[in-house]
Amino acid sequence: MIKFLYFLLSYLIGSIPVGYLICKVFKKIDIRKFGSGNIGATNVYRICGWKYGLPTLIFDILKGFIPVYIGKILKFTNSLILSGGILSILGHSFSIFLKGKGGKGVSTSFGVIIGLLPLPALFSFIIWLIVVFIFRYVSFASIIGAFSLPFFVFFYLKDIFLFFISILILFLILFTHRENIKRLISKKENKVIFPWEKK
Repeated sequence: MIKFLYFLLSYLIGSIPVGYLICKVFKKIDIRKFGSGNIGATNVYRICGWKYGLPTLIFDILKGFIPVYIGKILKFTNSLILSGGILSILGHSFSIFLKGKGGKGVSTSFGVIIGLLPLPALFSFIIWLIVVFIFRYVSFASIIGAFSLPFFVFFYLKDIFLFFISILILFLILFTHRENIKRLISKKENKVIFPWEKK
């Protein structure tokens, strides 16, 4: 029963549409009707600014980290904790509160990775930052960061189980970014404008 409640809670935490709620409460808009239509931090930042994009990013990361942390407190096995983390990612991408729709899952995945694999998470984040600053595509940086994760997991942890979990997270991120990939190929993807570049 405790495991079932843990899985349910993990999914529900992941399902909380933070970006949608922040924009609805503070800007009185439905973020799904603007920009890319995504509820994630990138679209919130583009439409509403960093004061709303940054909290969205932080809370979306926490949605992945909290289930992992709870699982560790309950002294669950790694496989159970990973299952909870993946459920939180699925909740973010397919939120029950938004009729099965949601965000791309990158920030929530990062929260799960921080809780489970802090060192690989750090290196993947550095890769993400470098790619964003060079190419200015958040989606491309997220995909490259996701590709780098399995290599860091294998190199530093040498754990086959965690390696395959990182592969699973990679494929989930690729799936949720399928439209971004099409826009990248057709050169129609929007580049990010950094806060210091905005007038």
